Amino acid sequence: METHKNLGIWMDHVAADLIDISSGTNDHIIVSDFTFEHKDEALNKSEKIMHNKQRQMQEQYYKKIADVVLKYQHILLFGPTDAKIELHNYLKSDVHFKDIKMDVKETDKMTDPEKEAYVKNHFK
Repeated sequence: METHKNLGIWMDHVAADLIDISSGTNDHIIVSDFTFEHKDEALNKSEKIMHNKQRQMQEQYYKKIADVVLKYQHILLFGPTDAKIELHNYLKSDVHFKDIKMDVKETDKMTDPEKEAYVKNHFK
């Protein structure tokens, strides 16, 4: 019997909580480098610079997540913001992810035990 590698990713634009139920490592968090300090600093220069910096740092954030996603066969992207949809579009535009099944679900903010239960329930 083949074991499927499944990953749940609860995310917003600040952090992604990666939940791998089968491995027992449910506490991997990837944090975006675009902080309020970066935003204020860039805004002081110009709004265009702020948007460019935000876009570059957001892409770096999605790349960090994508590097982990490559190890899985099926992922669940969920969370309260559009970040999950942006990541989904980012992954779909790259042929390296064509064989990875991706589900996208809208959820509210959750506690860590709620996230873990949600992922377990989704993949059972």
